[in-house]
Amino acid sequence: MDVFTTKSGTVRGRRAARDQGIVVVRGLPYAAPPFGAFRFREPQPPDPWDGVRDCSAFGPVAPQSAELPGAPAWSAGDEDILTLNIWTPADGPGDLPVLVWIHGGAYVFGSSAQPDFDGTALAARGLVVVTLNSRLGFEGFGHVPDADDRAVLPDNRGLLDQIAALEWVRDNIGAFGGSPDRVTLAGQSSGATSAACLVVADRARGLFRRALLHSAVNAFATREQAARTTAEVAVEAGVPATRAGLLATPPEALVAATNRVCARYARDPAAGQRHYDPAIYGPVADGVLLTADPLEALAAGAGGPVELLVCHTTEEYWLLDAVGSSAKITTEEQLALFAADFGLPASLVEGHRERLPDAPVLDVHLALHSGLLFAEYSARLAEAHARAGGRAFLARFDRRRDRTGRRVRAWHSADIPFAFGNLHEESVHFLVGGPPGEADEELSRRMAGAWTEFAAHGDPGWEPLDRSAGSGAAVRVWRTAAEGPAAGAASGERDGFRDLWRTAGLPLLAP
Repeated sequence: MDVFTTKSGTVRGRRAARDQGIVVVRGLPYAAPPFGAFRFREPQPPDPWDGVRDCSAFGPVAPQSAELPGAPAWSAGDEDILTLNIWTPADGPGDLPVLVWIHGGAYVFGSSAQPDFDGTALAARGLVVVTLNSRLGFEGFGHVPDADDRAVLPDNRGLLDQIAALEWVRDNIGAFGGSPDRVTLAGQSSGATSAACLVVADRARGLFRRALLHSAVNAFATREQAARTTAEVAVEAGVPATRAGLLATPPEALVAATNRVCARYARDPAAGQRHYDPAIYGPVADGVLLTADPLEALAAGAGGPVELLVCHTTEEYWLLDAVGSSAKITTEEQLALFAADFGLPASLVEGHRERLPDAPVLDVHLALHSGLLFAEYSARLAEAHARAGGRAFLARFDRRRDRTGRRVRAWHSADIPFAFGNLHEESVHFLVGGPPGEADEELSRRMAGAWTEFAAHGDPGWEPLDRSAGSGAAVRVWRTAAEGPAAGAASGERDGFRDLWRTAGLPLLAP
């Protein structure tokens, strides 16, 4: 059956392109368009409709300047952006486990329409897969100053959108064969950190029972830091940094102003931490939805009964260098300044250099930045939850490829097409090094199987971390069969330099 009844109205989907007995419903609104009277406010319920709503196309993406392969671009005037998509077995038995996916993109770009996130293969394994769009950039995470005579406009609007989508899933997913009591929240990069925030947020309590976090990003702002970012963006937009000034500024102007702020940081080696990776938005410790960074909150036991599966890649930051979105650190002087800007001890830099004795300075920097921004933070999320008594699993993605003179590393985002089973999508071939071979297909089957089993039963196929979460703890290493065993801790470069970080400590970063 391709017609489904939700609390807002009836929708019609269509068979997935790869079929496999899967129906996909696209562009289904879970909240009202967040513009006009609803701009910068909490998400509002969608308007109901009569008749059968055609849901065969993805909804508009959130305001952004990115144009991603295979996905729609945002155009000024696109407002119905709070939509979700569902893949479900056409003849499923009902009460199926549900996987809800939050895309990454530094909180400023990306969408659920990216071909990487097609849910057909996972739905064919018996999951109901939900992907969603939420507000990004200033619309989603910019701080709007209070006004004495008006209601407060909340920070973390992007996270509030995601909670609204989870509430929609709770109330409606049964119509699509899913169980509201068997929801797993999943995400990668900024999507993983968003999911981690919801794990520790009281307001999201009970909306999901498990979370899959891939390459969570170490970025969390205080309200004061978010207010300074607002002031910078307002100057670039040529408007007052006030509630009235920001509300009067169209989304496209704030997108352009954000891009100019980021470009200014990228050009200025003396700009401090933002010079190296100029991402200026992220979750805010607003004292309402969030009071602490997810790592700190998990260590204090805020994750409660939610089960975690955390994964990172072993060469995260090489992707950002390959696409030109990070500073080129090629001299010893630049490397020393990078370490000083982030407060990294000389012993940590020297340890990385010793592990990479023949590598150029750039690679030493990329290895350091991989741990600082993604890998070490992700691993510590799992360990903190385990030490606080939670159930947590840890994995590393270490698949590499050499083809036609180009080495494809185990870099940021390369793991996601494997887990979704979308290796044949042409748009992901840059990430994974071209069309897959049989060894890649086999690795993809294992990773998709682990996701499915975790979502269904809480057991991805290896042991959880124990409360000591020490260096000998169980870690699944995702490789092709030719690259080595899939379980056990690797060492040296392929271990992610964990022992070096344990002695050096990890500074928590602000966007």
